[in-house]
Amino acid sequence: MSWAVAARLLAILIAVTLGWVVGRMRWLGHAAEGSEGDPARVLANAAYYLFVPALLFRTTARLDTAHVPWALLAAFFVPVLLLVAAFYALQRLRRAPGEAAAVPSVKAITAGFGNTLQVGIPVAAGVFGEQGLAIHVAVVSLHSLTILTLLTLLVELDLAREQPGGSLLKTLGQTVRNTVIHPVVLPVLCGLGWNATGLALPAVIDEVLQTLGTAVVPLCLTLIGMSLAYYGWPRSWRGLAGLVGFKLVVLPALVLAIAHWGLGLAGLPLAVIVMLAALPTGSNALIFAQRYRAMQTEVTAATVLSTLLYVGTAPLWLWLLSQLSPW
Repeated sequence: MSWAVAARLLAILIAVTLGWVVGRMRWLGHAAEGSEGDPARVLANAAYYLFVPALLFRTTARLDTAHVPWALLAAFFVPVLLLVAAFYALQRLRRAPGEAAAVPSVKAITAGFGNTLQVGIPVAAGVFGEQGLAIHVAVVSLHSLTILTLLTLLVELDLAREQPGGSLLKTLGQTVRNTVIHPVVLPVLCGLGWNATGLALPAVIDEVLQTLGTAVVPLCLTLIGMSLAYYGWPRSWRGLAGLVGFKLVVLPALVLAIAHWGLGLAGLPLAVIVMLAALPTGSNALIFAQRYRAMQTEVTAATVLSTLLYVGTAPLWLWLLSQLSPW
């Protein structure tokens, strides 16, 4: 791993540490976990309802669909979405009595949503150069759209099922309504609608959206540290180890198998998408957990732990890929 990538990882950990200091010192308040005034929840809501929607709308509104490498995207998203859905289904079958309805979806996003921006971009640029970075960015443009939309649909369906006395038609109606009118899905749909018109975003609107979108990365990193300070580490590491192991080992291994031996992908494109799958858990997983009030402690710990362990797992994946299909 290059010094540039290592420095980027160190910068991420320092930002998380600063957030932990803020939370530990209670500079933003002392509210207990789960209350509406919980500072970590307030910041998560700001990200979920303002900054993330701005980023998603601008990304989809400006997406150049004419030059998107759809075959390459399919090689990444088909196995990833199938694996995330299968992981969700397994967690739903194993869901303990009395456990929150959102837990299976929160576990699935923790095990399947990678840190494609703060970690992924410097890794792609530092290891694969400009050509690899272009492939990485093409995948990232649809990363949040696909995974967050799928898991939003699943969690809203689970929550609708929990409502007493609900018919199948009512459950489906509530699921569709809550999925569409949602701070992740709605801006994506609006962005795609704007994209379809072929019109460019007005300069002022584009500048506003870009300004709001740039707040996502620093806010999410400090939020991870704050959540760690407020909620602490989980009491049991057994479930946490499974989530981190799936994210860093199982997911990239299955993407490698399906993309290489199933779809015939090789060389640089294969290396880029496998390393995308091998990224540590992204901060959007914590925002998702905060939104649905489930497993905030575990998701925070998984994000930090997977980032630390990635320093060791990334070189191993790069070595394996160089032996299997040099780029």
